[in-house]
Amino acid sequence: MADRKRGGRAADAEQAEDRKPQSDEAHSAFTPPLGVPLPPPPEDDHPTSEFAVPEGIAPESGAEPEGSAFTLPPGTSVPVAPQAVYPAFTPPHGIPRVSLTKEAPWQDRMRTMLRMPVGERPAPERAEKQDEPGPPVPRVLDLTLRIGELLLAGGEGAEDVEAAMFGVAHAYGLDRCEPTVTFTLLTVSYQPSLVDDPVTANRTVRRRGTDYTRLSAVFRLVHDITSRGLTLEEAYGRLAEIRRNRHPYPGWALTAASGLLAGAASMLVGGGVVVFLAAAVGAMCGDRLAWLASGRGLPEFYQFVAAAMPPAAMGVALSASHAHVQASAVITGGLFALIPGRALVAGVQDGLTGYYITAAARLLEVGYLIAGIVCGVLIVLYGGVRIGGGTLNPEAALERQERPVLQIIAAMLLVFAFAVLLQQERSTVLAATLNGGVAWVIYAALADTAGVDPVPATAIAAGLVGLFGQLLSRYRYASALPYVTAAIGPLLPGSATYFALLNFAKNEMNAGISSLTKAAALALAIAIGVNLGSEAARLFIRVPGGAGTRRAAKRTRGF
Repeated sequence: MADRKRGGRAADAEQAEDRKPQSDEAHSAFTPPLGVPLPPPPEDDHPTSEFAVPEGIAPESGAEPEGSAFTLPPGTSVPVAPQAVYPAFTPPHGIPRVSLTKEAPWQDRMRTMLRMPVGERPAPERAEKQDEPGPPVPRVLDLTLRIGELLLAGGEGAEDVEAAMFGVAHAYGLDRCEPTVTFTLLTVSYQPSLVDDPVTANRTVRRRGTDYTRLSAVFRLVHDITSRGLTLEEAYGRLAEIRRNRHPYPGWALTAASGLLAGAASMLVGGGVVVFLAAAVGAMCGDRLAWLASGRGLPEFYQFVAAAMPPAAMGVALSASHAHVQASAVITGGLFALIPGRALVAGVQDGLTGYYITAAARLLEVGYLIAGIVCGVLIVLYGGVRIGGGTLNPEAALERQERPVLQIIAAMLLVFAFAVLLQQERSTVLAATLNGGVAWVIYAALADTAGVDPVPATAIAAGLVGLFGQLLSRYRYASALPYVTAAIGPLLPGSATYFALLNFAKNEMNAGISSLTKAAALALAIAIGVNLGSEAARLFIRVPGGAGTRRAAKRTRGF
């Protein structure tokens, strides 16, 4: 009974609740009453985007989803070498190795990689085993700097020095290596990875000398390191042996070579036997005087001042004796042995290849050396003009006779003597002599026979010197300097330099400046011609093995 009463009370309560009036919150003013159908929804209730495609126009096919450089395309099975199928894949150990044929000269192989960014360079060919330690970084960097020091001290261009340093470091497993050459400072930096600290070492070239035999030996050492895989101990042993080797020619041979060079140069400008002997004696006296100044520790500037005075004094003495001798040819021959053609060519080459700081320093050095020659010759010429009453005549050296056979012989003797002064290997002297003889034949044919201006004739002859020198160096895997530097000897502007100095001594400034400008133009023509000939050889002779072309040193549009 009690349960029935409670159930009835609950039903009555529910009915009473239904009979209560609804509040205002119980229904919406926009809701239709019961029994009335809902109206269709208005069009404004379905807003559209301005980017939506209007009705009646078929939508475009959807774009393919953007993929990742680290995933393979859909539907492609994973191969053993993913980079062979999908070029965007970057393996964890770096860019795949580029095959650089070892039969190619190491200069070409190293220049190709030196111009690449660090992240794009091929991995070293000598892979270390997992159970072996990595390369000894300090010893490799020390060996790299010592080899670069010998090359830079021998007069090699900055680009070839950097290529050699990079080649040595790369051969011993240091792929993330950056060498830098700045005139007398060598720096090499190695960073194992992007998260490791770099290791940097540098070395300063305190003393420079001319010894192309040592230079050729260093080139052979670099070739063996990069191509034959010498160990560090073997490389250090070879390097110590190169440093211990004595010069191939004794001091008396160098003095005799300087006399032969001056005598042959005097015959090129019209001198005879007496002029030849006088120029040779003056040049040998100047060479011994320069050796004496060097032994006393005097700077190189004063050594050139001392070396320039005896040939000028010999010419003034012959002019004062009123002998029928071309005194100007004697002084001109002496200047041929002193003009720093090697440093000039190296400075212009560094500038043309993008090493502007090194080029500016080398050209400044050339300027100081020429200033020393000017001071030595002007001191003597000024005294000779004041004492002799103007007996020196700059036109005397211009009376050149048509003696092609004698001049060709004189040019080849000049190149031979120059090669001995540069301490070249005996196996390279003959090739350099023939190269210089060909250069003089081309110059004489253009300037004397065809009537071409001396500046373009000099540039063309120097270009052939650079071309033949580069070909010979490629054939023997050696430096091009032994085949080029001595061969440009007959083309050096000795006569124009002497005319400028003599006019300055006579207080004829306009004529002196004109002759000095001509000498500078000839010197630049020699340097640019040599560099252009070398680049022509590299341009038309491609490196085998798919190494690619050498990238430019910088942007070429000026911005």
